[in-house]
Amino acid sequence: MTISEHPSQFGGKPIAEFGFSEESNGEYELDSVFDFGTYTPRLSLEWDQAEEGIAISSLIAKLCELPGVEALEALVIGFWGGMDNDSSDAVAALVAYRDKLPNLKALFLGDITYEENEISCINQSDLSALWPSYPKLEHIQVRGGNNLTLGRIASPVLKTLIVESGGLPRGVVRDALDAEAPNLEHLELWPGSENYGATSTVADFQNLFSGNLFPKLKTLALRDCEYADDLAAALAQAPLLARIETLDLSLGNLSDKGAEALLASPHVAKLKKLDLHHHYIGDPAMERLKALGPEVELSDRENADEDGDRYIAVSE
Repeated sequence: MTISEHPSQFGGKPIAEFGFSEESNGEYELDSVFDFGTYTPRLSLEWDQAEEGIAISSLIAKLCELPGVEALEALVIGFWGGMDNDSSDAVAALVAYRDKLPNLKALFLGDITYEENEISCINQSDLSALWPSYPKLEHIQVRGGNNLTLGRIASPVLKTLIVESGGLPRGVVRDALDAEAPNLEHLELWPGSENYGATSTVADFQNLFSGNLFPKLKTLALRDCEYADDLAAALAQAPLLARIETLDLSLGNLSDKGAEALLASPHVAKLKKLDLHHHYIGDPAMERLKALGPEVELSDRENADEDGDRYIAVSE
């Protein structure tokens, strides 16, 4: 799944659209039946609906009126409007209807493709109130870094934390790494480009790389990063690398410099998977990486431009 298409499954079930459809009289209507046992609902507005002032919270309210909604375990929130809208309306509605969704375990906030809104134009908000409202939340995926605040995450059940962005502010990185999530297994952050709001550095990850955080972490994905070589160098000798199973530095601008650091690591060969797709690594280093032992993903090799500049896959 990429940000150019909507996922077909989420929370272990196929996704089914739950939204307003325009009837011939110009009014919007909504189906009053949804099979919560079979499908994960995706709530999303059309551009014209958002421009007419329809709020994503109205869809959440309608969903929570349906019989059987208490059994819902996964929810996808899609497009809530353009530059004048952010996720705060969706977050407020989710908090307000928390008693209707007592079993929610998986949430995707921002399933928005570039055709609906560029990732750099997705406006998020403060998600702090979600954590105490949904104590069973095991998986959360957020797309868009503008105005995003994760807040204090204290969850003994959280297993997956994903934040996708073309430019992630340092504060969001710190919120993620400050999480009290002893059972976290998958951490995925997209630092992005400085041109689109990224302000983090390798130093922000020092405590994570030292192995002091998330004792059950299996997958570390620091994707879409324009300082991927520096990440590789810092990770190569990091204690954390000795105990995880998958390292994902894909979508970034990794070059031979970063590849050589990984090749010199005593830990990389012991990984189960190393994902480096979308990279700038030459043939000799690629062959050596493939021979290390773990499953290595090296597709989408890019070429630097005439000025020697290397670009990440997702920024604007």
